[in-house]
Amino acid sequence: MIDIDGLHLRAGSFELADVCLHVGPGEYFVLMGHTGSGKSLTIKAVCGLVRPAAGSIIIDGADVTELDPRDRQVGYMPQDCGLFPHMTVLKNITFSVRVRGLGGREAVEPLVELLGLGPLLDRRPKNLSGGERQKVALARALAGRPKVLLLDEPVSALDEPTRREVCAELLGIQRRLGISTIHVCHSLEEARSLADRAGVMHDGQLVQTGTVADLAANPATAAVARLMNVPFEKK
Repeated sequence: MIDIDGLHLRAGSFELADVCLHVGPGEYFVLMGHTGSGKSLTIKAVCGLVRPAAGSIIIDGADVTELDPRDRQVGYMPQDCGLFPHMTVLKNITFSVRVRGLGGREAVEPLVELLGLGPLLDRRPKNLSGGERQKVALARALAGRPKVLLLDEPVSALDEPTRREVCAELLGIQRRLGISTIHVCHSLEEARSLADRAGVMHDGQLVQTGTVADLAANPATAAVARLMNVPFEKK
């Protein structure tokens, strides 16, 4: 469903080098790595916010490498949620569908019900809790019925109980919709609770992919071992 092949991208002095990744239909893939490893830059390239110098990005069999973000059928949720503070919850959720002429509240009513957002529709973001803001941002990302979902550290700003709750809801919604998802984080516990498979980025390279259990049992590099909190024995 998502195929990244030979992705090269430079941002200032930082470089993504030859990133290759396949995410299957309906797969929940967690992209891990320490701050500055290139995780967020990778998914920004997938959704079209930055353009690669080389390589290709294929979504559902279509090459989207040169397409504008709005033409990629991608739902993107930034780390800060990116909600418009002057808009109500309803207007935030329906923003993309209204801009594209795809309807208003009726177009997002199933999402509103699925996420339990009905009582919040007239509020503004400043009057929401952290968990409520995450749900609104998720609803907005899904409103345009994207083929893939990209989540950039969606729960990093939440306290631990809320983080666990939102992660459970994220996985439940992803399973119900069957949407291929890349979720960026640096939390091992978060990855364990969500991932079908995971990948570890280090210094702009995707150094290993596999199940979280496989990564912990057989870390390919010392960087993977540190992230998985296991010893590393060089082979």
